[in-house]
Amino acid sequence: MERVSDYVKKLMQDRKLNGGTFSATFNKIMNDIKSDPEIAQFIKDHHDELADNAIERSASKLYEYANVKRQLKQDKQSFAPGYLPQLVVNDHLIDISYTASPQTLARQKSQSLARRITTISMPKDIKQARIEGFDKDASRFEALTKGIEFINAVKSDPGHFHPGLYIYGPFGVGKTYLTGALANELADRNIQTTMVHFPSFAVEMKAAIATNSVADKIDVIKKSPVLMIDDIGADSMSSWVRDEVLGVILEYRMQQQLPTFFTSNFSMDQLEQEHLRINQRGDDEPLKAKRLMQRVRFLSREVEMTGDNRRPG
Repeated sequence: MERVSDYVKKLMQDRKLNGGTFSATFNKIMNDIKSDPEIAQFIKDHHDELADNAIERSASKLYEYANVKRQLKQDKQSFAPGYLPQLVVNDHLIDISYTASPQTLARQKSQSLARRITTISMPKDIKQARIEGFDKDASRFEALTKGIEFINAVKSDPGHFHPGLYIYGPFGVGKTYLTGALANELADRNIQTTMVHFPSFAVEMKAAIATNSVADKIDVIKKSPVLMIDDIGADSMSSWVRDEVLGVILEYRMQQQLPTFFTSNFSMDQLEQEHLRINQRGDDEPLKAKRLMQRVRFLSREVEMTGDNRRPG
């Protein structure tokens, strides 16, 4: 798309080649410029800064400004979609500066926030979760309150370790949604969060053995400023996943004092006794389960969430 200012420059060149005679088109352009109240006000406000012939020499920029404004008013797409023209003085002439519209700024902010939340095998819409959309009935209020307390603690004292939450309760009560909402609150404060659906991640890690990429994948998870492990305990866990994947991640985070959240259908005691201590082969390994749970308890504080199943179907 040819910029209007380039088109006007061509007309001005033609005018010079034709001995300085104004064409009808150029006359119309100049009339459009002179009839624009914002242009007139700008010239009045900056009269002392402008050259004597600034209007004629800046005609291409002035007409571009008037034309883009007209396109925006008519809801047409300009050559710079999402940006608004502003007149500025540049070397005693009139120029145009383009600034992002409020809608563009809002979209850029949303995209920036989304980049601060990394999701691995999580529902696509989890990045849209917000505290405002969380069901705040009595059965969920304690978990919500503790989540907000965590956000406030991180905001007021970012240099110290603040344990995350271990949110447990029945299927479909909103545990994942709440962690997504908290992740967005953290994103608003420029804090990076990684959210991972652990049963899916465990499958991915087993596949990574063949490509020798286990360590790289673990590094991405374990070093996140805030980590949210979703649905831990949903599937049976092999000793390898428990000790060499989850154990390695949680050991690093405990040593580095990095906040970690968990969601589960199990309480902490249930997770230890009914899930972690019995591996896929049926072996009972209570000491390994207890060691892992020590890390979980260091990194998070247990809170129960109850209520009705809010998921459709």
